Amino acid sequence: MKWIERSKLPHDTPWWVDPAQEAFFITINCRNRHLNQLAHPEIWKGLREAIEFREQRGDWKWSVVLAMPDHFHGIVTFPKTFYLRKNLSDWKRWTTRHHGIEWQTDFFEHRLRSSENASVTADYIRQNPVRAGLVTQAKDWPYRRDWRDV
Repeated sequence: MKWIERSKLPHDTPWWVDPAQEAFFITINCRNRHLNQLAHPEIWKGLREAIEFREQRGDWKWSVVLAMPDHFHGIVTFPKTFYLRKNLSDWKRWTTRHHGIEWQTDFFEHRLRSSENASVTADYIRQNPVRAGLVTQAKDWPYRRDWRDV
């Protein structure tokens, strides 16, 4: 299959938005969308540890994260300063170096404009493995961290 190079996506937040007060829905795809790179216990453990390390450092706060076999979803806020592109790029670089994950260049983000929108998006994330036929109930998917359950 021929590799198609994508153009860089803009990740600029409008000037009137205070990014530290916003939540973002993030999707990061693996380079090969039909290869299971993420849904393995040891890979998931490494992804979680890297997320939690950066949370403790104050870089970000995730309310829900979920790894599908070939992509990653989550809702994130940036409590101190807003460096969405840098934070995600650093995390992707680290997970590539330490766990061999081959990510696509860039990522997709969508600013959630209300708590209702965030709730609907979190439910969408939780149901992703059910829609894919990987489990019958969202709570059975082992590759997620959800603060609703903590």
